[in-house]
Amino acid sequence: MATSKRKKQKSSEDAQRRGTRPFWSGTITFGLVSVPVDLYPGNRTNRAPFRMLGPEGEPLARRYYSQKSGRDLDQEEMVRGYEIDKEKYVIVTDEELERLAPEQSRDIDLRRFVDLESIPPLYFDRSYFLVPSEGSEKAYKLLAETMEKGGLAGIATFVMRGKEYLVAIFSENEILRAETLRFADELRSPKDIGLPEKKNLPAATVKKFENIIAKNSDRHLSLKDLKDEKTAQLLKLVEKKRKQHKDVVEVEELERDEGKVVDLMEVLKKSLARKRKTAA
Repeated sequence: MATSKRKKQKSSEDAQRRGTRPFWSGTITFGLVSVPVDLYPGNRTNRAPFRMLGPEGEPLARRYYSQKSGRDLDQEEMVRGYEIDKEKYVIVTDEELERLAPEQSRDIDLRRFVDLESIPPLYFDRSYFLVPSEGSEKAYKLLAETMEKGGLAGIATFVMRGKEYLVAIFSENEILRAETLRFADELRSPKDIGLPEKKNLPAATVKKFENIIAKNSDRHLSLKDLKDEKTAQLLKLVEKKRKQHKDVVEVEELERDEGKVVDLMEVLKKSLARKRKTAA
């Protein structure tokens, strides 16, 4: 009983240390080997989250409506259609989609190992961390060390939220990473976007460009170059205006008389003026 309590406490402490919860848990399987792991996102968005507001400062919502009648539609009135030609669709029902859905599984099925360098970066889509579940630390470490020494990536499939993903698993500093892979038909070729054919250039022009590139080259990438300066400036502006109580609006319930037309823009202007006067 005490051992079980300690395990739960340790698991809780590990989750707090990571600062986030895994959104998928499963087992890496290949041959007779199985390594239980938790999946964590390897990236997060830092974009400024704008929200569209109405004249009263209220958040706006997107809705589905009929382009023919202009009427808002409820969920039960809508069906999915696959466009096979302009304005021509094939209806696909929820039941049909359920029959096509992959079988639910908690396994990351490692099919084969390849050289990591053999996977073109264009195929990488989204990054994740694979963290050992409780009791699988030794097997995890052995797999990570072996793959990293050999410069290998494991090609695997797994099912998450009703969809099957193809992933490349590799080790970096003895930590397993997973990158979901794009499928071949999702990538465009140079021919698809109309790039011109290769042309022979004068040797002097080539040498000039080589010298310019060499002059502005470093052996290592500085992480300072990867900062989103524009978002940082925007967040700084928002914080400044928040502290000054400038242009900060809250949703206020308006009293409306029957038959009386309310000028919402005028109400918003008065609300802002009132808040500025209070702040002053």
